[in-house]
Amino acid sequence: MNIRPVKSSDYYVISPLINDWWGGRNMSDMLPKLFFDHFTHTSFIAEKENHIVGFLIGFLSQTHINEAYIHFVGVHPVYRKHKIGNQLYESFFNVVKQNGRNIVRCVTSPVNKGSIAYHSKMGFEIEKGDKEIEGVSVNSDYDGPNQDRILFVKYLD
Repeated sequence: MNIRPVKSSDYYVISPLINDWWGGRNMSDMLPKLFFDHFTHTSFIAEKENHIVGFLIGFLSQTHINEAYIHFVGVHPVYRKHKIGNQLYESFFNVVKQNGRNIVRCVTSPVNKGSIAYHSKMGFEIEKGDKEIEGVSVNSDYDGPNQDRILFVKYLD
């Protein structure tokens, strides 16, 4: 397994795969090319035998100088449970710490049970929202009308 920084051309490989990796959900619009052009030092690709099997797109917050944000993470369905996500997150956490930051944030949709479980297992805490869905605290309309989100935070050592 090789973990490397993203490059601009990775967008053209990853973008057509996203909806398939998310079981047909329309997710590719959430990851425009600008992330592959402007966040190459904080975003990573996982490759196996020269094929992309995972990616993490993250950045250092310009507003909150102690924080970083993970925007999008994906692992090919065949390669899930192979610790690829862990390796991508650790690569990101290392860059975050190297830049003197110790807070990482991310969000997910309440329908994404796998993401909720994964982030909880990785040590992320769910931030208090304004309502609960199936016992999970949620921020209503976070990404627009009827676009509720679960907000996560992780404090790095």
